[in-house]
Amino acid sequence: MAIRSLKSGTFSRSGMVGNPVIMPGSYESIATVTVSSATSSITFSSIPSTYTHLQIRGITRSSSANNYDNIWMRFNSDTNSNYASHYLAGNGATADAYAWSSETQIRSFYTAGGTASSNVFSVSVIDILDYANTSKYKTTRHLNGFDNNATGTGDYAKGTLVLSSGLWRSTSAVSAIEFTINGGVNFTQYSSFALYGVN
Repeated sequence: MAIRSLKSGTFSRSGMVGNPVIMPGSYESIATVTVSSATSSITFSSIPSTYTHLQIRGITRSSSANNYDNIWMRFNSDTNSNYASHYLAGNGATADAYAWSSETQIRSFYTAGGTASSNVFSVSVIDILDYANTSKYKTTRHLNGFDNNATGTGDYAKGTLVLSSGLWRSTSAVSAIEFTINGGVNFTQYSSFALYGVN
């Protein structure tokens, strides 16, 4: 007998007659945005409140004259000073910790910049926990990194690994997420974000 996901309607094979069991996934695709030409922001809107958590998977590069840049994340177009961020970052030689509070956006992660080696992009996974819970503030966690093939000068120009967290001091359900790059520079072509609902 096949197993069917109640949410997506997708069937998987059963474990009968020697078939391997393939359980329906707990991650369901909501939307994907891939940049076709340079753009200053990427936004997900009208996010349904039917999941327990959200996850975003990103592949990014900026068009700036830097080896790396900071990606900012904002919820529901809230531009008030309701955000906080914490970073633990390493570049293979040193490790640093940072904290920011009362900011207008979450400092989400580092991305490879326009002067990084050709075709180098950063990768990121962001979890937004209990995003639809209207009884608590929203907490995020981020895992991110890129490798610039040991080239460039400066603290994180050669590559970095970042583990970070963010806080949005609001009890509103997250219904929209916007990503921008510090300094108002653009995401380059082929940058991409995929949004998933987690059951």
